[in-house]
Amino acid sequence: MKLSGLLHRTRPELPGISGIARVDRRTDALLRRVKAGEIAVLDQIDLDRATADALVAADVAAVVNASPSISGRFPNLGPEVLVAAGIPLVDNVGDGVLHAVRDGSKLRLLDGVLYLGEMQVGEGVEQDADSVADALVEARSGLTHQLEAFAANTIEFMRRERALLLDGAGVPDVDVDLAGRQVLVVAAGYDHVADLAKLRNYIREYRPVLVGVGAGADALLAAGHSPALIVGNPGEVSNEALTSGADVVVPAFADGQAPGLHRVQDLGTGAVTFPSSGNPEDLALLLAAHHGASMVVTVGLSASMAEFLDRGRSGSNASTFLTRLQLGGILVDGRVIAALYRSRVSLGAIVLMIAAAVVAVVAALLVSDAGDAVLDAIAQAWNGLVGTVRGWFG
Repeated sequence: MKLSGLLHRTRPELPGISGIARVDRRTDALLRRVKAGEIAVLDQIDLDRATADALVAADVAAVVNASPSISGRFPNLGPEVLVAAGIPLVDNVGDGVLHAVRDGSKLRLLDGVLYLGEMQVGEGVEQDADSVADALVEARSGLTHQLEAFAANTIEFMRRERALLLDGAGVPDVDVDLAGRQVLVVAAGYDHVADLAKLRNYIREYRPVLVGVGAGADALLAAGHSPALIVGNPGEVSNEALTSGADVVVPAFADGQAPGLHRVQDLGTGAVTFPSSGNPEDLALLLAAHHGASMVVTVGLSASMAEFLDRGRSGSNASTFLTRLQLGGILVDGRVIAALYRSRVSLGAIVLMIAAAVVAVVAALLVSDAGDAVLDAIAQAWNGLVGTVRGWFG
């Protein structure tokens, strides 16, 4: 056999799903790096919907989770989103996969088994619609314990932060005037891009103060709006948003440490800190309320019990209930505004008005001497046009 034939012989394609592996324990960092057609390798117990939505938007080829995607603590929504989108999910592979699979290597999945070339490096359970549905049914039994934990954390937050909730102690001053104005708070949550698009007319007409929470600031920029305030860890926000001229408020721990503050300083922009154990979404709401906002509209913030629990961070959700209780009637979900908002004049009414005006003009011309002259001129022009066309076609 000739050597040239050996060199040009193509190796048969191995079965399964293949793609470049993107490996990271930090899910947020992984979501910023993963690209279409790649396989995301992560370690996240109880995969939440926000992460799943981001993976679907990135158009990944498959997802490998070192931890159980549904642990049974509560019915989280992420696995259902991935399976519904047709993205294979290999679950509960084990911590070793994060060491066995290097970032950037070519990974292959077949029936829940992970391969590098022909070498097996891990094995898990490939989820489908039936297995996810069964796991969610079992997980609903864990709701009682989660609600008890949520209530306990809420009471503890009230003890620690009563001065903030009642008197606004620690709420920083900002240069943006919020008193008496409507405020739109946008976070990168469920369907936030679509919900923000539906508020385009509301934003144009009422011109609310735009507040971006974390990546919500970039969502505002992508929609063609400029945030006036940014609340959250600057590490989750693009340079474009941080240097857009918006006031930046960075959540801080009780000891004064503010994660991501150095990034704002490196860009040469200013920022103020907001010491609190509340999550950034709730801090944005409290900031608006204590500075006198007349109404606060939200996009992408958790609005139901399932969404609160799906976040899987009962401790960081402790501020949620009390914050919404504090804002009371001025807090409105953006989906409600989109459903109720209507243009003052509908398209059908405009068409009817134009038709009525045309009829009125024609009627006036028919009964007036000037109308006879105008109609004669129109008739002559029409006859001339017809004659020209006939001349073109002989």
